[in-house]
Amino acid sequence: MASSHSSSPVPQSNSSDAFFKKEMDATKRFRPAQSLPDVCPKEPTGNVGDPSNLCDSPSLVVDQQRWTIYHSKVNLPAALNDPRLAKRESDFFTKTWGVDFVDTEVTPSFYLPQITKEHFALYQQEITPREKVHERCKNICTPKDTFDRTLLHTHDKSRTDLEQVPKIFMKPDFALEDSLTFNAVLPWSHFSTAGGKGNRDAASSKLLQEKLSHYLDIVEVNIAHQISLRSEAFFHAMTSQHELQDYLRKTSQAVKLLREKISKIDKVMCEGSLRVLRLSLTRNNCMKAYNKLKLMATVHQTQPTVQLLLSTSEFVGALDLIATTQEVLQQELQGIHSFRHLGSQLCELEKLIDKMMIAEFSTYARNDLNRPLEDDCQILEEERLVSLVFGLLKQRKLNFYEIYGDEMIITAKNIIKQCVVNTVSQIEEIDTEVVVKLADQMRMMNFPQWFDLLKNIFSKFTIFLKRIKATLNTIRSVVFLVLDKNQKTRDLEDTLQKNSAKDSTVDTEVAYLTHEGMFISDAFSEGDLLPVAADTTSQRNTSPNSEPCSSDSVSEPECTTDSSSSKEQTSSSVTPGGVEMMISDDMKLTDLELVRLANNIQELLYNASDICHDRSVKFLMARAKDGFLEKLNSNEFVALSRLMEGFILDTEQICGRKSMSLRGALQSQANRFVNRFHEERKTKLSLLLDNERWKQAEVPAEFQDLVDSVSDGRISLPEKKPAATEERKPTEFLIVEGQKYATVGTVLLLIRIILEYCQCVDNIPSITTDMLTRLSDLLKYFNSRSCQLVLGAGALQVVGLKTITTKNLALSSRCLQLIVHYIPIIRAHFEARLQPKQFSMLRHFDHITKDYHDHIAEISAKLVAIMDSLFDKLLSKYEVKAPVPSACFRNICKQMAKMHEAIYDLLPEEQTQMLFLRINASYKLHLKRQLAHLNVVNDGGPLNGLVTSDVAFYTGNLQALKGLNNLDLNMAEIWEQKR
Repeated sequence: MASSHSSSPVPQSNSSDAFFKKEMDATKRFRPAQSLPDVCPKEPTGNVGDPSNLCDSPSLVVDQQRWTIYHSKVNLPAALNDPRLAKRESDFFTKTWGVDFVDTEVTPSFYLPQITKEHFALYQQEITPREKVHERCKNICTPKDTFDRTLLHTHDKSRTDLEQVPKIFMKPDFALEDSLTFNAVLPWSHFSTAGGKGNRDAASSKLLQEKLSHYLDIVEVNIAHQISLRSEAFFHAMTSQHELQDYLRKTSQAVKLLREKISKIDKVMCEGSLRVLRLSLTRNNCMKAYNKLKLMATVHQTQPTVQLLLSTSEFVGALDLIATTQEVLQQELQGIHSFRHLGSQLCELEKLIDKMMIAEFSTYARNDLNRPLEDDCQILEEERLVSLVFGLLKQRKLNFYEIYGDEMIITAKNIIKQCVVNTVSQIEEIDTEVVVKLADQMRMMNFPQWFDLLKNIFSKFTIFLKRIKATLNTIRSVVFLVLDKNQKTRDLEDTLQKNSAKDSTVDTEVAYLTHEGMFISDAFSEGDLLPVAADTTSQRNTSPNSEPCSSDSVSEPECTTDSSSSKEQTSSSVTPGGVEMMISDDMKLTDLELVRLANNIQELLYNASDICHDRSVKFLMARAKDGFLEKLNSNEFVALSRLMEGFILDTEQICGRKSMSLRGALQSQANRFVNRFHEERKTKLSLLLDNERWKQAEVPAEFQDLVDSVSDGRISLPEKKPAATEERKPTEFLIVEGQKYATVGTVLLLIRIILEYCQCVDNIPSITTDMLTRLSDLLKYFNSRSCQLVLGAGALQVVGLKTITTKNLALSSRCLQLIVHYIPIIRAHFEARLQPKQFSMLRHFDHITKDYHDHIAEISAKLVAIMDSLFDKLLSKYEVKAPVPSACFRNICKQMAKMHEAIYDLLPEEQTQMLFLRINASYKLHLKRQLAHLNVVNDGGPLNGLVTSDVAFYTGNLQALKGLNNLDLNMAEIWEQKR
């Protein structure tokens, strides 16, 4: 309420008009801010023409646009820093603010008036008495610097005195009730009178009393000093309080004058207008009464009209009429005694319509799904369907799609049953009188008959799903049309609200001035604003006081029920089938409910696909009970698999989602087929190996054609060619990419079995991984079993061979090489049909290749070991003597020739050379060891000559063998090197 201590007290004015003469002109006077700002409005307090009665203080209403010094805002550096000047002077101002700073003449502002001495006349009159008082006070009071020094000295002194007072008295929680505090202030030792210490204790108690009295005096002196220092502020506050009372008195007078003027304005300008508004309101009330009577006459005809609409199955029209009548009864005819039972009657009628619509929809679904399954997929009575769906949506019967779902299940069962009955009736071998059950009759069919039946069922299901999709798409389109209409309605309401906010010109303050208990805004809205908003849609819903018809609509001769319901906007929409419909605004469904319903309808289409798949699975399982499907050959199972895959793809294309039941059943049957397929071929391979005598077999022409087709990049079994006039003779070798392979009959059949695995993968892609595993197992089995029979000499007991010859070993090695040649091709074939995440399974082929190479290396080592044991036996008895060549070397050359004869036609020339190089190394090792034993050295002596002759004989015979003429034997290694 008071300003700072440095402000001077506000002087009291002697005259009664001093409050209005504080400031005559804001542009001609400047004075320091008062302790209390004057915010009273500039209003007349007496005669309007008397300028002395006007408030001279600033007014918040009048002066808010007047320019003051606070409007003087400028960026000084931007104004003074001229970028166009190139040079900068050394002077501080010219260097910082430009060379024109000192020389530039400041243009006087037209906002600031020229101040003269006359502007200070009033100030001098007011300040002169204060100056005299100030001079008198200055003579009495000490100078300011002396006062400050005294004040500082006094402050320091008082501070020193206060420091004498113990700190316990200064604590905010000081209380003598506390025993510790009391003992600290008044120790008991000062009040003890026992023994001879009485006089001393009394003196001590007196000293304590004087000390406390001294502390009290110090505190009182400081309190008095503080009060004396703030006396000026106290008197200043009192002075400001008197000035505030003067302000309030003047304000009260101004308010009284303003009320008198407003009363005169009300009598002159407002009473006539209010009378016009009252008459307009009376006229509108009469119109309302007339419209009510017409509306009651129309509502009275509601029930006969509803009965008429129901007789023609116009459910939507009947529901619209009932909804409109209910709305009229609740909002416009509420409280009419003659219509007190009409609402309940309409509710019962609405429930009856609900039951009728559900029964009608059930009948429609039954008729639609049980139509003959022809190729056409037209929607049955689309207009009827659309009308039913709109009626059900209007009544919030959102579970009507479940009725359609139940009918789908029943129809799917009937489709299979009817197909089986029709097929059985055409087969004469089945006696329906003996075999009564359809499942038993179906099991009596052979594969072609059953396959045709399954194909017929799948085709019926495909048409069935297409019809369901067309019907459900129509239902979803109706739901989406309602959803789109809701969105448009919201947009329209937002637009109308924005327009109404812009067009409304009625003052909100006037709306609260009432006449006879009614708002004036009601009169405006019903007399003037209502005709403008007569075409809006939600007038009845937005305000309970609004009326059904405008003043303009009263002049119409008739007001029917359709006109009363015209407040609900309707729009025309067209379904995908071309049916035009009218959508009303009374669909009280939220966007969330509509979207959920559309999703449920789409889910119903998915369920239809699942139902067809489930019924097909049951049909398959019923036929597979006696192991029928497991007994199918490869061609039959491939045909069945392709048929089922085609049906699965068709349903996925129609419904847009995969159904796993039929695919799972196919996978289960495929797994059984794979197991049986693999076991049959593994058993066949086992029998072939157990009967294989490991002799070179002739290659029939069909096997050569099979190998040639693989060389062309196609891993598939060639089609059987018709018998030619001249049958091609079998060949001795199998030609694979220009190389000759001598094989046994088992390997030829194994190649065909491998191609059967690959072709089965092409025909049934879902079993690729299983086939890969089974084929890997088959190749591993052939490798291990052949190793047991040949290297392990198992063929001696199994087949009855007398011995395992080198020819058997070489032939086995060549057969393994043929299989190794095809492993990369098989791997590439499977890799092209596997998913990237399944590529890890290809490592099986890498392991198999390694095993085969190890097996081939073991066979080569076995051949070398045979000759090694022969060399050890013969050379251990070798003696260096005549005749030359010795018998030992003749036997060695003879065995080498037999070995060459056995393997040359079976193994390629390169492998033959490598094998004989290893045999020759073994020969040189044994010969070197024997010569060292006989102490024969390369010294040119007679013994050396004999050995050289034998070695030359061995070299000549070995190089004379076919394909070994260029073999580097390096026979110098048989001699010990001289150190």
